[in-house]
Amino acid sequence: MLHKSKIPNLKVIAFDADDTLFVNEPYFQETEHKFCALMEDYLSHQGISQELFKIEIANLPLYGYGIKGYILSMIEAAMNISNNTIPVEVIEKIIQYGKELLEKPIELLDGIEETLQALHGKYKLVVATKGDLKDQHSKLHRSGLGHYFHHIEVMSDKQQIDYQKLLGRLDIQANEFLMIGNSLKSDVLPVLEIGGYAVHIPFHTTWEHEKINHKVEHKHFSSFEKITEVVHNLL
Repeated sequence: MLHKSKIPNLKVIAFDADDTLFVNEPYFQETEHKFCALMEDYLSHQGISQELFKIEIANLPLYGYGIKGYILSMIEAAMNISNNTIPVEVIEKIIQYGKELLEKPIELLDGIEETLQALHGKYKLVVATKGDLKDQHSKLHRSGLGHYFHHIEVMSDKQQIDYQKLLGRLDIQANEFLMIGNSLKSDVLPVLEIGGYAVHIPFHTTWEHEKINHKVEHKHFSSFEKITEVVHNLL
């Protein structure tokens, strides 16, 4: 269980960005619904979603995470579903959906700013997130939260090796590091595996690729319903 007395060497607290600091996945789901409606003459909505997800996962090694790769995957899915007969107007519509996604307003999650205010100056705060570099920096800038953070790390993935590289750049040991995020797969498990500490703050919706099918139990792991509970346990 998270408690200051149990992690006396804590120096750095890292926050995931999407669906931890601000809303993200609901915007993707909204775009997917529009894409399914656009393509419904060819296939059922469920079939379209399955095809898009399959292509997204296949493209991750090429495009990485983020909106731009998602746009390309939607275009590829449209071509596959239509057997390469999709009109250019539909491609233009998909590109428009992607641009709208890039320009979505930043909606901070409850308790984030007060949590950062409370922890700022007491620990070194960093952002550790996946996604497109330009998009993530833009979102953080527009969020108004950037000044709380000592370092921003936009990671190509969140595997053990990625966190180990981050620790090296921060010049700290794993037992001096705490990661906070909404994904058990990306924000919790790899950090626990390298000896760090992790806190899970569930978000009401999770991308299928980020789900796991087992319960996490570890002496370095805690889960809270609200981000503000982190403050109560660390200060």
